Amino acid sequence: MAMLVVVTEAVPPRLRGRLAVWLLEIRAGIYVGDVSKRIREMIWEQIEALAEEGGNVAMAWASNHESGFEFQTFGDNRRVPIDHDGLRLVRFLPPMDK
Repeated sequence: MAMLVVVTEAVPPRLRGRLAVWLLEIRAGIYVGDVSKRIREMIWEQIEALAEEGGNVAMAWASNHESGFEFQTFGDNRRVPIDHDGLRLVRFLPPMDK
């Protein structure tokens, strides 16, 4: 079991409800819990299926990596994960013109 944090932005209410089944929503769109790898992977499958309707999601969990955690993202966001010599970092894209 490992600590899991999921941060959502502008996702469909169905996804928020689904996340609340497994995790505690401590603030609007921020979910935490202590889950197994199998449950974490199942949650991510739900995120991919339901976030296609809109919004973006970041999910982070405790691990044995140098940083002490791993993360993955889904959806459009100015913050984009990159790999820098085996270390996962976040790159900021320029603002999007509307």
